[in-house]
Amino acid sequence: MDLGLKDAVVIVQGGSRGMGLAAAECFAADGAKVGILGRTQADLDIAVERLKGLGAADAAGFACDIGVQADVDAAFAGISARWPHINTLVNAAGGEVVGDIETLTDEQWMESVNLSAMGAVRCVRAALPLLRKAEWARIVNFSAHSIKRQSPGLIAYTASKAMMASISKNLSLTLAPENILVNTVLPGSFASPALKKWAAGHGIDPDDLHAIMRGIDEHFGHPAHLPRAGDPGEMGPVVAFFGSRVNSYMTGAFVNVDGGSDYS
Repeated sequence: MDLGLKDAVVIVQGGSRGMGLAAAECFAADGAKVGILGRTQADLDIAVERLKGLGAADAAGFACDIGVQADVDAAFAGISARWPHINTLVNAAGGEVVGDIETLTDEQWMESVNLSAMGAVRCVRAALPLLRKAEWARIVNFSAHSIKRQSPGLIAYTASKAMMASISKNLSLTLAPENILVNTVLPGSFASPALKKWAAGHGIDPDDLHAIMRGIDEHFGHPAHLPRAGDPGEMGPVVAFFGSRVNSYMTGAFVNVDGGSDYS
């Protein structure tokens, strides 16, 4: 399917690795001009070369800590100098702060909120003037399916991602009169760098998606109906559709991408 992305300008924060990079690759392969935000220049450089190899000759990386307002402002100043508008903003980054209610400090709580919710707020705020200049515009936000199936050690992370879901719903209402569509994906257990690190730390082969899901079942009791974790590449096409011109009437939606579960 042609998603109508040829020459569209797409910005993916958290686009240098994992599911963010998978989404950026799908946009690039469909003809979009892609900019990615990430904290590490080396990761950005590698990702940009991959995007160029997929056809996004104008791909660019912008070093940015989305937890810092000045970084976000500088990144979007660079974006506006390069492109006159933005069609799609994807907010994929998030920080998985681990700990339970008794062990997490106030500073760790605020770190989680800063990375998993406020980073997206800063990027939306910076991107809106450029989104409004586009013929059509979309925002795709990442929440997490774990907001529906709690784990004691992820209380701050899931709370922050629930905040992200609420922000997304409000934005879909607020921006609908301007025909800026806002949708949210809720990933389940994907073999992200963070999940692979967890798996390796628990003696699980981080490249074995079936073994990872068995570990999740054992440690958290949240297996997917499909007996494996997701590959980040499987998230890319979902995000690309939501962020495309073809998606012309879905806004305010929350879509599980979780391999099947009992949580709707």
